[in-house]
Amino acid sequence: MNATIVKQLSTHPFSRGMTPAHLNILTENAKTATWNTNDVIFREGQPANQFYIINSGRVALEAHEPGDGTVLVSTLEPGAVLGWSWLFPPFVWHFQARAVVPTELIELDAARLLRTAEADHDFGFELMKRLAQVVIQRLQTTRKQLLQQQIESALEG
Repeated sequence: MNATIVKQLSTHPFSRGMTPAHLNILTENAKTATWNTNDVIFREGQPANQFYIINSGRVALEAHEPGDGTVLVSTLEPGAVLGWSWLFPPFVWHFQARAVVPTELIELDAARLLRTAEADHDFGFELMKRLAQVVIQRLQTTRKQLLQQQIESALEG
C-alpha cells in the first residue's frame, strides 16, 4: 500500500474521517495519475470504470453538444471528486473531463469499489452518503448557475 496515497486520502475532504477499514478499502488499488494541460481524462460515452479524487490542478467537465461543440459544465478544484457514472448502468461517462492545468488525481478502481460496497453494506452506506453529498453540492451549484444566467438574460433584454 502506498503511504503517500493513504495520507492524501485520509486528509482529503471526501474521505476524511472514514474508519481505518473503509479507508483501507479505498486505498487498496489506488494509484496517482498526472495529467498535463488539456489532456482528456475521460470522454463522454466511454466506459466509466474509475473514480477520481483531485489532489491538485483543475478539471473541466464538458458536454458535447451536436452543432455547438463542447460546452463547459463545471470546473472542479482540488478537494473535489470526479465521476460517479460508474455507480449506475450503463456505466458510461456522461461528460468529458479535461485537465485545465497540470493536474494530479488519485485514481480508484470503481468496479472494485462497487463490488465491495454491495458485499460490505457498512462501507457501501458510507461511500453512498459521501457521494450523495457530492451530487447535492453539484446540483446546488448548477441551480445557482442557472438562476444567475436567468438574471443576466433578464437584465440584457
